[in-house]
Order: sequence, then structure tokens, then C-alpha cells
Amino acid sequence: MKQFIGYAAMFEQFAPNELLTWCEEAEAAGFGAIMTSDHFNPWTPHQGQSAFVWTWMGALGRAVSLPFITGVTPPGYRYHPAVLAQAAATTQAMYPGRFTLGLGAGEALNEHIVGGYWPEAPERVERLFESIEIIRKLFTGKPVKHTGKYYRLETARLWTMPQTPPPIVVATSGPYVSKKTGAMCDGIMTVGAADEKVRMLLDRFADGARESGKNPEQMSKILQLHLSWARTVEEATDNALREWPNGGMNFAKADIRDPEVFEALARLVRPEHFAGRVHISNDPGFFVTLLQHFIDLGFNEIYVHNVGRNQSAFIRMFGQEVLTQLRWS
Repeated sequence: MKQFIGYAAMFEQFAPNELLTWCEEAEAAGFGAIMTSDHFNPWTPHQGQSAFVWTWMGALGRAVSLPFITGVTPPGYRYHPAVLAQAAATTQAMYPGRFTLGLGAGEALNEHIVGGYWPEAPERVERLFESIEIIRKLFTGKPVKHTGKYYRLETARLWTMPQTPPPIVVATSGPYVSKKTGAMCDGIMTVGAADEKVRMLLDRFADGARESGKNPEQMSKILQLHLSWARTVEEATDNALREWPNGGMNFAKADIRDPEVFEALARLVRPEHFAGRVHISNDPGFFVTLLQHFIDLGFNEIYVHNVGRNQSAFIRMFGQEVLTQLRWS
């Protein structure tokens, strides 16, 4: 089972060529994989970017030798499940064994752009798992027809196929989706939360896996952590407030459509709102303790996102003073 700390390349904040450079630096520093975000819009206008990640991943595979994962792509809105299956199969065919398809239920910020009805959360979950069913069928390489509750497929076949289809993992923060993910997918992805919630999610995932005849110990358990590191705590706090205020918004955000609305909400965010959501420190030892705690809870892949624009300095610090101090079982 793979065990590593990965670097999160955030398309909401940075231009694609910058991100390629930092991913090369991350590989040299000892990071074990790359996570990409898949956005049409940034969270706030200040973040200022949102390139097309599927174009970029073709270049990423040439720039580094690391595995990489989408974190996360919602099927069924901007991307019909068949188109997403084709994109994922092509990426895995180009870079065998290096690509993981990370899926989620989506957010209006990115998915409302196609002008369709934006459903309530239960329907979004149904659409997600029907999409996964379609993608799995297409990954067989055989002709597929599908008539479901939300999607239709008419004699579709993927002609360019990898030897082994990419693994599918699902991002979740709830018990129902966690258990269903264990049953239908190859791994689970979540964000940092209280220990009781994390254990519940992993337990429900394991239950679903075992009920489907799979060994959860051999499946990916993926965590994304938002960090803010700088030379001083004051600078790190200022970076969080300016660059990633959405990280301090402790409420459901999936129905908000516009970066300008997030910008207005950002004026309400205070440093104390980041507690447990964006981990702020100037001390490398703080991050060693934080990551070791989540490793000990059972995660085998942890991706870290430094919210500031000091990416190169963060990568160097993390490689020299954090990655070398972690213990894997």
C-alpha cells in the first residue's frame, strides 16, 4: 500500500505554468504525489485563476514522475460521465499506473455554468453514484448502453484504453457516502476534521468495503489538509485571510454560485474561524505533529495545500524539516 505526503496544486490560485514548476520542486523535495483541483471559478476574485486541469495533467505527466490525482472532479454537470471516462482512460493510458480519478458531488460555484437545474444534496449524491456506474461500465472497454434516472448512454465505447483502468476515489464528509464509497470505489478522500468524525468516516468506508468483499486495509484513505506556513505567525495568518478566506467559512458552501459572493462573505472571516480548518503556524514541528497524528489515524495519502503564495519556500521547508521526520507504520 502506498504511503506518502503529496503536494496539492491549487488551480484557483495559481497559473498553470507556475504550478508545473512547483510540482517539479515538490518532487525534488521528496513529496510523493500531486493532487490537482478541478475548478471553473476561483473561490474569490482575488485568487484570480482557474485553468483547465485536464490539459495541464498531460503536461504534468511529462514534467514529473510522480503519481497524481484529481481532487475533485464532479461528474454529470460540466462533464458528462462518458466524456469524463474518456478523459480519465486517456490520462491513465498516457501515464500507466500514475493517475487516480477523484470524484465528488460538486458545487454550484463550478457546475452552475452549464445553466441546468442545480439539485439538492440527496440528488447530487444519486447523480454521483449513477455517474460512477457509467464510468465503471465504460472502463471495461466494451460497448455500453445506459438508461438511468439521470443519464442516458447510447452505444458508447472507449477505444483508447489503459491496460488497467484508473482507480476511482470519492470525496466525502458524510456516513452514507462513505459506506457507499467503500462498496463501489477504490478509496475514500476527505478533509481534516475532529478525530471522532474522521474515525466514523473511515469505519463506514471499511464497512462498505467488507460488505462488498474487499479489504479496506488495501484501499486508499486520502486526506487533504489546508495549511498556512510563513516565517511568522502573523504573516501566515494574513496569508490565510487574504488568499484562502473560504477556508474559514464554517458553513455549507455547495449552493453558492459566484466568486463575488464568497468575496463578500470573506469580510466576515476572522483568524479564529480557521481553527481546525486551515492549520496556521511558522513552526515546522507543528506540522510534523499534525501530519503524524493523521497518519496514526489511518490515512496512507495526505496532500498538503499551503494557502500562501510563498510556494517555493514552503516546499523547501517541508522537504527539509517535515517530510524527513514522519513515521509510517
